[in-house]
Amino acid sequence: MRAFLVVNPKATTTTVRSRDVLVRALRSQVELNVVYTEQRGHAAELARQATVDGADLIVTLGGDGTVNEAINGILTVDSGPAAERAAERPALAVVPGGSTNVFARALGLPRDWTEGMGAILEALREGRTRTVGLGRADERYFTFCAGLGIDAEVIARVEQARRRGRVSSPALYFRSALAQYALTDARRPPSIVLERRGAPTETGLSTVIIQNTAPWTYLGDRPIQCCPDATFELGLDLLALRALHVASTTITATRMLGRRPNPHGKQVLHLHDLDGFTLRSTSPMAFQVDGDYLGERNKLDFAAIPNALRIVC
Repeated sequence: MRAFLVVNPKATTTTVRSRDVLVRALRSQVELNVVYTEQRGHAAELARQATVDGADLIVTLGGDGTVNEAINGILTVDSGPAAERAAERPALAVVPGGSTNVFARALGLPRDWTEGMGAILEALREGRTRTVGLGRADERYFTFCAGLGIDAEVIARVEQARRRGRVSSPALYFRSALAQYALTDARRPPSIVLERRGAPTETGLSTVIIQNTAPWTYLGDRPIQCCPDATFELGLDLLALRALHVASTTITATRMLGRRPNPHGKQVLHLHDLDGFTLRSTSPMAFQVDGDYLGERNKLDFAAIPNALRIVC
């Protein structure tokens, strides 16, 4: 089996020594090439080239951003529809090396990278894979979530802090969320419109979160559940807030963190198992996928892509 290990050398929870341990362990089972990312977007380029070169397996060591880039690199090689062609693509194995690792944890992998590595090596020995569906926003695939609005604004704020030398942590995200909410004018007219085939158009939305699986993210060890019924085996789930008033937003956030999460209310729109839809905004709004800020957009077309990728887990 030909495998490529795509390493983000800036991964927050691994060291040079731990990477060497992983390389030796993988080489005991596969023919391994090791490549290192040098800048944002590089993991996509490396994964695309590995796919072109006939790799059977691509392993990522990094956070959710590295995983997302690698998956987009794998799928951009296709010339035809992405759905239901997983057997023609390299399988993916994810060694958790970031600060949150939402995708790896949604797959049931341990949070600790050493335990995650052990689970992947066991799956390789047994030839065990799982096929999952993905989401797509325009041409960008995502594994667990995308967002248009305040959640993307928070991520942009966190990325700015990290460029100034701050360490990614649950506390940084929490403080950034409070600061961004304080700067958001709750009286600003909601500008997002949701369009989907065969259903009435939804107008007057302030922020939208789209999930391909649950949870949306984690606050340390605590899962945050916007769409608790989202799963890799179904379509996309969506949660939108019609307004960002203090009282209703606080109640919704509390329900996302509850032991039996069920975000609902007059200001909440919750949709389950969608094949596709379009979001439009009268003004550009912040956009993110899998926790990476991608700038501002006026329009996005979303689609659920079933059976898109084989995962070793």
